[in-house]
Amino acid sequence: MDRMKTKLLDINGKTKGNIDLPKCFSKKIREDIVIKVLESKKTEQPYAPSPVAGKQHSASGILIHRRHVWKSQYGRGMSRIPRKIMSRRGTQFNWVGAEIPSAVGGRRAHPPKIISKINTKKVNKKELKIAIESALSASADEKRITKRYKRLKDKKIDNIPLVVESKISNLKTKNLISSIKKIIGKELFEVALSKKNIRKGKGKLRGRKYKTNAGLLIVVGNNEKIRTKVFDIVEVKNLGVKDLSRGGLGRLVLYTEKAIKDLGEKYK
Repeated sequence: MDRMKTKLLDINGKTKGNIDLPKCFSKKIREDIVIKVLESKKTEQPYAPSPVAGKQHSASGILIHRRHVWKSQYGRGMSRIPRKIMSRRGTQFNWVGAEIPSAVGGRRAHPPKIISKINTKKVNKKELKIAIESALSASADEKRITKRYKRLKDKKIDNIPLVVESKISNLKTKNLISSIKKIIGKELFEVALSKKNIRKGKGKLRGRKYKTNAGLLIVVGNNEKIRTKVFDIVEVKNLGVKDLSRGGLGRLVLYTEKAIKDLGEKYK
């Protein structure tokens, strides 16, 4: 099978030559496995009351409901609930209900339990590899990218996947932005910028006031550094399915020349 090729661009967006892509860019896209992996990586902030909430009192002994027993509830016209002793005079006790939800200072009836909020789903190593290769293939599929972004519907995108010379990692933020504008063009640059909007509807009141789009992902080689907050930057060694599939398969990704070389070594 012939290897996929794409154009290698310089920092001004001009074609410098052609570059062979690793085999991982031409693998079959298994969306079902990608969804499975993303589901297993979902996290929810665990929250719950203290396990000893409502039990932190100096209650001495357990009350029993039986005759002829000291400190018994029997024959006193008392409800059978756990109690703590506030004061005592011989065999007379001043009891107050404790622990149960209906008592003052008692624990909650059915609180959230931390164990139910910990995601224990697992994924096989081979499935994880298939998911990453599928996500890489989707970033090299023009149809997937145009389908994902409404703004790019019925538009032609050239040089997918986008590969740029490693010299881009030496640029400062201002020059980096202007360079990327030249490389991907005006149409794609609108999609590439990460934008933050106020959510419509009642979600604003429920701890999710803002919505942000994924924007452009720049994949750099190992030991390459790009310092900017305008775009998401990930090294090949830290690249995961969540990075490539944030918001769905077919994310707009820009690879450096070194990143392509490192991906070829990692996924042979």
